[in-house]
Amino acid sequence: MKSTRLKSGVETTPHRSLLRATGLSDDDFGDKPWIGVANSYNNIIPGHMHLDKITEQVMQGIRDAGGVPFVWGVPGICDGIAMGKGHGMRYSLPSRNHIADNVEFMVGAHSLDGWVGVTNCDKITPGMLMASGRLNLPAILITGGPMKAGVYHGEKADVISCFEVVGEYNAKKATQNDLLTCEQSACPGPGSCSGLFTANSMACMTEILGLSLSNCAAMLAIDPEKMKLAYETGKQIVTLVRQNVCPRDIVTKKSFENAIKVDMCIGGSTNTVLHLPAIAKEYGFDLPLDLFQKCAETTPNLIKIRPSGKFSMEDLYNVGGIPAVMKRLEKLLDLSQKTVNLNSIGEIITMIEASEIDDQVLRKFDDPHSVQGGLRIIYGNLCPRGSVVKIAAVSEKMLVHEGPARVFDSEDATMDAILGNKIHPGDVVVIRYMGPKGAPGMPEMLSPTSAIVGMGLIDSVALITDGRFSGGTRGPCIGHMEPEALEKGPIAAVHEGERIKIDLIARSIDLQIPQDVIDQRLSALTLPKRELNGFLQTYVRSLD
Repeated sequence: MKSTRLKSGVETTPHRSLLRATGLSDDDFGDKPWIGVANSYNNIIPGHMHLDKITEQVMQGIRDAGGVPFVWGVPGICDGIAMGKGHGMRYSLPSRNHIADNVEFMVGAHSLDGWVGVTNCDKITPGMLMASGRLNLPAILITGGPMKAGVYHGEKADVISCFEVVGEYNAKKATQNDLLTCEQSACPGPGSCSGLFTANSMACMTEILGLSLSNCAAMLAIDPEKMKLAYETGKQIVTLVRQNVCPRDIVTKKSFENAIKVDMCIGGSTNTVLHLPAIAKEYGFDLPLDLFQKCAETTPNLIKIRPSGKFSMEDLYNVGGIPAVMKRLEKLLDLSQKTVNLNSIGEIITMIEASEIDDQVLRKFDDPHSVQGGLRIIYGNLCPRGSVVKIAAVSEKMLVHEGPARVFDSEDATMDAILGNKIHPGDVVVIRYMGPKGAPGMPEMLSPTSAIVGMGLIDSVALITDGRFSGGTRGPCIGHMEPEALEKGPIAAVHEGERIKIDLIARSIDLQIPQDVIDQRLSALTLPKRELNGFLQTYVRSLD
């Protein structure tokens, strides 16, 4: 065990003295595993406000299994609070790398034998997953669970309802009272936002990768079973340490392929295309965009969870959660892949009776919503290195669209135009300089996309960006366009009014001007200056 170096020996007397100051006793310097608990509790994020209680149960499970828990704090950013006006959202994606570093610092510096990540939201879970592959010490993640859906005007609601009602209000389709009612009812308590947005998508990816205990991803934050699962997580990490089962013994390239297929089946966030490759890189694997498309072409979309449909995460849990999804997909998955449960996913799904799964919520394999998965990779002269769209959340009316470009170099300017009734049916809204370097930090464009929905333009206006979207985005919104504008990607060459043709069936998006004109414009382009300091400056430099 890594901790052995501190537990005995003359030269580590000072180290033990410091540790005794924290309350350790003689017994703790024996053969007990030392387990770190990376606790991302805070009282800013609804998804994290209950993680202190989950952490207590994890630590008790560690103690009862014969381990010694050590806890520290991990930062968390709420994308829903950070996005929009101002620069808060610039910090969100960079925080993922910071979180991975945080775990590496604490585990590596203090010679811990294993660790548990207590997490829940958009960048915290991916950051911890990155750390698991980087450190390759026994590890388990417990995600804090989804929020129970709210109710607004008699229907299920969530934070996306609030973003969309802003557009409705500006279109005079909602009143001031509607705004307040939605604000007060959409988010009723603890947990990650209740739809299949990025936080819950990544919780599902964690479970299918084999790095959380079964049924963790879809179990509500307020479910009493969550505390029992936290306690079992604490006990299980001690078992993993004693058996020296490390993440790279569990997670293989096939595990990532399984994860992508589950992602396509449930119609997860487009941000999984950003996070899974970053996690895989820490495990020594490459996940090219074409692999996502290959999996999409062979994996049916079997459930419509908000924003794609009417269901919420609790509906998925009630039909069996991720194990039920794996049961539906068993002919497509590598069932030999291991998990922190110390059994394979094949063994896990033997406990699921297919006849007990509600076919109205999670459809049968041969009765899908669509024969191809929920995400689609798009190429064209505007994004020669690719882009992504959540096809499961696009109306059939907008699968093919051509219209004039409405070009903006900031999110604020875009919002002013949308809410000022300056965007019209048929338009293609272009928001550029929103990439990792350009914004910087690749902020989500949820406010503009939701405003378009609220203004009643979801079936007539498309939006493209070199930034990214919230998992809650719906409609013909194409993001992650590569190369980004600040790297002289073709999106920087678009002029106001030029026509853009989008064909999501053929997986293409093209600016309707000659390629030599695009090349000439990019060659003559003067890039905007970004005055940066602090962490964002360090982050941008790390991308070179």
